[in-house]
Amino acid sequence: MDKQILLEGIDPLEFFGINNSKLDLIKKLFPKIKITGRGNSLYIQGEPNEIILFEKKFALILDHFFQFNILTEQTIQEILASGISSMEENGNGDKDIIVFGNNGKPIRGRTPNQRRLFEESFKNDLIFAIGPAGTGKTYTAIALAVKALKNKEIKKIILSRPAVEAGENLGFLPGDLKEKIDPYLQPLYDALQDMIPPKKLEEFMKDGTIQIAPLAFMRGRTLSNAFVILDEAQNTTVNQLKMFLTRMGLNAKFVVTGDVTQIDLPKRSNSGLLHAMKILEKIKSISIIQFDKRDIVRHRLVRDIVDAYEKSKD
Repeated sequence: MDKQILLEGIDPLEFFGINNSKLDLIKKLFPKIKITGRGNSLYIQGEPNEIILFEKKFALILDHFFQFNILTEQTIQEILASGISSMEENGNGDKDIIVFGNNGKPIRGRTPNQRRLFEESFKNDLIFAIGPAGTGKTYTAIALAVKALKNKEIKKIILSRPAVEAGENLGFLPGDLKEKIDPYLQPLYDALQDMIPPKKLEEFMKDGTIQIAPLAFMRGRTLSNAFVILDEAQNTTVNQLKMFLTRMGLNAKFVVTGDVTQIDLPKRSNSGLLHAMKILEKIKSISIIQFDKRDIVRHRLVRDIVDAYEKSKD
């Protein structure tokens, strides 16, 4: 019996190891089957019952790799020996861990409000995460979105930003539309690159599983079975934010992040975020989390800088 297993979105070097060291270990543990790796495919030959057993065990290895973004020879031996994946073993582990990033790095809620954002995501479908730069609002929200995607709770992640920042106008920037927009969206790419292996991320971007687009591109859409994040929402107008919030479809989770001290609109009073916080705060199933300087996780000076600017307003 011959069988082919496609390893879509997986870097063969990372999965099979340098000089196929991990693949050789798998071959050694299944001596009754002929196993060949070519590119992103695994070819197996053997008796039907041996193939079925191998597929069950190999599925556990894939589960571990997709959950933790790392695979070691020791892990392969443990999974194949025990018949359970490390994902199952660690399912009730550190409750602060949101998701495992590249190289198995755990991404967790590091501050009280980051942890609160994690907890509120289980209770409410619309969350506002408001606070100064460096508090991890967007990063934590993206980690929650990646977790939901890995757990198959949703089918796609949609990340958006208004293309109005730091007083710049898109029309004056060089290049085509994509080249003009990408710099505004780069922080969202950066966070995803921390959490999803490059090959898998590229595949998700190509097939639309992960979409990153300016807010204007949301008009007319119904966003269902999705985790949707609107970043820098302080720079939306009242009508823009209303348009975004009314895109919510079935089985959708929306997180809106922003910093009301960094409004780049002509008039502060035009901010859709300030307006929404005022009129939506008492609606059930909507949560508003106020991050503050205690949540800042960047360089220690960032907290001092935020503090100095707050004092300058007094």
